[in-house]
Amino acid sequence: MTRGAWMALTLVAGVAACTRTVEPPKEQALVVFAATSLREPFTALARDFSQAHPGVTITFNFAGTQELRAQLLQGAVADVLASADTRSMGELVRSGHVESPALLAKGEPVVVVSRHAAATITDFAALPRAGTIVIGGPEVPIGRYTAQILARADAKLGGSFAARVQERVVSREPNVKQVLAKVRMGEADAGVVYRSDTVGVLELSVVAIPAELNVVAEYPIAITTAPPHPAMARAFVELARSPAGQAALQRAGFLPQGGG
Repeated sequence: MTRGAWMALTLVAGVAACTRTVEPPKEQALVVFAATSLREPFTALARDFSQAHPGVTITFNFAGTQELRAQLLQGAVADVLASADTRSMGELVRSGHVESPALLAKGEPVVVVSRHAAATITDFAALPRAGTIVIGGPEVPIGRYTAQILARADAKLGGSFAARVQERVVSREPNVKQVLAKVRMGEADAGVVYRSDTVGVLELSVVAIPAELNVVAEYPIAITTAPPHPAMARAFVELARSPAGQAALQRAGFLPQGGG
């Protein structure tokens, strides 16, 4: 081989080697399972997270907490879980699917009332006067909170209060967003949702539940025990619990971590 040919071959090999070393890194897709009520603030946080971590995208799976729990128990892969109750999270901790959780935020249940029923249901005590009511199913966090609220109301407002409300229930939904949707579409006069679900919803009235009857929903967040992207999972949890993350949650109608 001539000296010129050898040098040309060496140059080609060097270019090929350089081409291999400058391949762009593969994009990371962080998978976050979150309760449906967290859709708005988490979507906003995702924009900030992606700007701070170029090359990382977030794939959200928003669903009822009970659905998320079932998916993880059946082998679904995720990096982070944020649930709408501590019970479901506790079950996943005990089963070894998530690490120890931290408190993310708190939520306040309220009653939403359609416009045509607003003159009738002016306070929580008037809820049994609704023609139709929609609530969360018994396996759904908002459904369990509703049951607790009605039990407390029986003790304070009379033993038949819960029964009179239940007589008006026309459906029990698998997540809180569907409760809200049924009232917005006029399929029910009233429903129990979180205050955060009512932010920006102008066509419905919001009736507060008296503090002595209400419960405070706790939203825990945790990293799964085998996250595909552990460093990014930690970074997302830190952002969600940071002052910026807490501000986004409070703008969306959630109570701060220490609120009650």
